[in-house]
Formats: sequence, C-alpha cells, structure tokens
Amino acid sequence: MKISTKGRYALRMLLDLAMHQQDGYIALKDIAARQNISKKYLEQIVPILNKSNLLQANRGFQGGYRLVNPPSEYTVGSILRLTEGSLTPVACLDWTPVGCERRCDCITLPLWQGLSKVIADYLDNITLQDLIDDYQARSVNNYFI
Repeated sequence: MKISTKGRYALRMLLDLAMHQQDGYIALKDIAARQNISKKYLEQIVPILNKSNLLQANRGFQGGYRLVNPPSEYTVGSILRLTEGSLTPVACLDWTPVGCERRCDCITLPLWQGLSKVIADYLDNITLQDLIDDYQARSVNNYFI
C-alpha cells in the first residue's frame, strides 16, 4: 500500500495548521511556502478537508484556514481515509462482507484481514498532536513543518 501525494500533502497541511494555530487563520500561500507544496495543489485538497468539517475558512484580507478542533482530535487514519478512500491492503476487503467470490476458500484472507487491522489500529491511534509532540521532542531542524 502506498499513500498518495494527496494524502501526504493533506497531512502536512493539517500539521502546519496545527503548529500555527496560535496565529489564527492561515493563508494557503503561507502553508504552501512553508511546506514547499504548490498552492494550486493545496486548493485541490481543501474541499476534501472542508467537506468533512476539519477546517474552518475565513474569507477576506485576513482570511485563510484553521482547524475546527484541537490537533489531538485528528487521527492520521481518519485524514488518510478522507484523501485515500480505503486503507485496506487488498481490494476484496473494501466490501462488507468480503466481496470476493473466493472468500470461503481463500487461504490468504485472514492474512489480509490481520494486516488491515494492524494498519487501521496504528494509524487510528496517532493524532496530529502526537506527531507534533514527537517532532518537537526530536529537536530536529524544521525540515518538514
């Protein structure tokens, strides 16, 4: 499984907003500059995040975006599901019940179900705040944020 650019950039955008939440509304151009991401690309991601009520927008001179909730309430899993759709490692797990005609005889199904659970458990238990805290604890140059 690979996370697309859209998923990675959405995560970076939300982390940037979380780290600058004390600044109020943040313009996309500022996020784009700090994250070295095209403003046009961010403009494509914003509707996905806006539609799910993760962002609050403000128009005008001091306009921009900010997080609706504290960073501790945003999980990496929920963000990636918005941008990626499914996080399952194989397509047959995208349906409930499993949508494969071989499901009753599939020797590998438990493997894929277990992997899917591990992925979901891991990503659903990491918040934006966790990532920020880890980053700050490592005292690394401000390369990604």
